[in-house]
Amino acid sequence: MATLPQLVRQQVDRAMRGVRQAFRAVSTRNNYGPNIGVQMEGLGGESIPGELFQQYGFTSGPLAGAEYIAIPVGGNSNHVVVVASEDARYRLAIQDGEVAIYSDEGDYIHLKRGRLIEVVTESLVVKASTKVRFETPVIEATGQIQAEDNIQSAKEVIDQVRSMQADREIYNMHEHGSSPPPSPQQ
Repeated sequence: MATLPQLVRQQVDRAMRGVRQAFRAVSTRNNYGPNIGVQMEGLGGESIPGELFQQYGFTSGPLAGAEYIAIPVGGNSNHVVVVASEDARYRLAIQDGEVAIYSDEGDYIHLKRGRLIEVVTESLVVKASTKVRFETPVIEATGQIQAEDNIQSAKEVIDQVRSMQADREIYNMHEHGSSPPPSPQQ
């Protein structure tokens, strides 16, 4: 005859057989609306619909083949929530302590060791309705800088020859024969 603890264990085991635990699945497609619906394939090959939960302020659309950790709410496969997604096919190689956001197209923002942030893409557009301000002693560019409007400086503008102020001084001192210096002076 079974003891009371053994009987309780048997009853719990019998009850838990009908409760599905968290599981791994592979993404097959997404549906976009107020919530991101996902279709996934469980480890047993079954097709399972679910809902992709993401952290506030972040959103992504995992590609088919991405891996999920899915939790059946209440142990029921009829209401499955994906709480984590991963796609090792596109993941960046990073070091301990680093953070990266990346896409399958090779774009990424990588917060590296040594307080360096690297952004890689083909085109980067920053939209700011008032202004963009960089608080740094130096801004460098390896290519051209183009502007569609005025460029203003509170200090000198210098090229590889001299400053604009040096050009003004040359202009102000020049004469043509016995003519007076230019007026107005610059």
